[in-house]
Amino acid sequence: MAQQRALIAMSGGVDSSVAAYLMQAQGYDCQGVTMRLYYGSHGRFHTCCAQEDIEDAMEVAFQLGIPYEVLDCTVDFRTQVMDKFCRVYEAGGTPNPCIDCNRYLKFDRLFQTAREWGMDYVVTGHYARIWRDPQSGRYLLGKGLDPSKDQSYVLYTMTQEQLAHVRFPLGDLEKSRVREIAAAQGLVNAKKHDSQDICFIPDGDYGAFLEQHTGKRYPPGDFLSQDGQVLGQHRGAVRYTLGQRKGLGLALGTPCYVCGKHMAANTVTVGPEVSLYRRSLLAEDLNWIAFDALPGPLRVKAMTRYRQPEQWATASMTPEGLLRLDFDRPQRAMTPGQAVVLYDGGLVLGGGTICRTLDES
Repeated sequence: MAQQRALIAMSGGVDSSVAAYLMQAQGYDCQGVTMRLYYGSHGRFHTCCAQEDIEDAMEVAFQLGIPYEVLDCTVDFRTQVMDKFCRVYEAGGTPNPCIDCNRYLKFDRLFQTAREWGMDYVVTGHYARIWRDPQSGRYLLGKGLDPSKDQSYVLYTMTQEQLAHVRFPLGDLEKSRVREIAAAQGLVNAKKHDSQDICFIPDGDYGAFLEQHTGKRYPPGDFLSQDGQVLGQHRGAVRYTLGQRKGLGLALGTPCYVCGKHMAANTVTVGPEVSLYRRSLLAEDLNWIAFDALPGPLRVKAMTRYRQPEQWATASMTPEGLLRLDFDRPQRAMTPGQAVVLYDGGLVLGGGTICRTLDES
């Protein structure tokens, strides 16, 4: 039997480096690749695949004795991730660029590259698990063993074809064990810290990025109370997210939170925290993993933001083809643009993008 070939997505971090080592140890013919995603101004590189990360990935590939290349994905990253990031903010939502990066770069562009290069599998350092159901024949996606590192939430858009040709070697490992393996192999990045920020906004200033990327200026407007009274001036509605409390610059005597935005009027409505809670949501752009379509109303657990504890809900489909989730208890700041992912225990059923919440009747 011919040796199977694996294309390893190497970010320069410890996780993808150990994934490469484990695949090689299992006898795969490995090829390392780093996706160059984004150039900052003045040629400076601001991403989880920054120049120093590329150098780390290259060094690990050299240590393992596997070939390595850098794949220029800057055009795809700009159009599929950064441009969409701006559009969603301008429409009043809050995007999740990590999900889009996985969807359009790691498991689309990189998947296509793997086929062109004659690779059998794409391998990443995600903490998640894939297996095949012997009864249905479907490939299933599950949580990683380490609950503190589980990344299944950001992978819900994967297709059956992708799941069949992707490997997550770290899915059955805890993070501490991954670092032990890296140290035992003398990998250069064994103690390297994990990246935390959105790669193209390392300072967290979304408003400044939006203005730089789009060339637009987002003018100030009115902060409004829930009964429509003007409370002060904001710095552009795109700079605020649902549930935000800090950085509003309002002194009202009691805590207030962003509870709504009207983008056409450029107004931001604030109110007490209780106003953030809703029991139901609608989601679009759905992807199902455990089945082809939702099989009627179903009791599920759901996450409406990354790292959030799952909450019990009833899932159903509307006549318009949207997913409706009715939670057992009202949920805080369910935000359009964010993903909602449905679980059955450790199994990912599927998910979609929140398009709106529903007031309790």
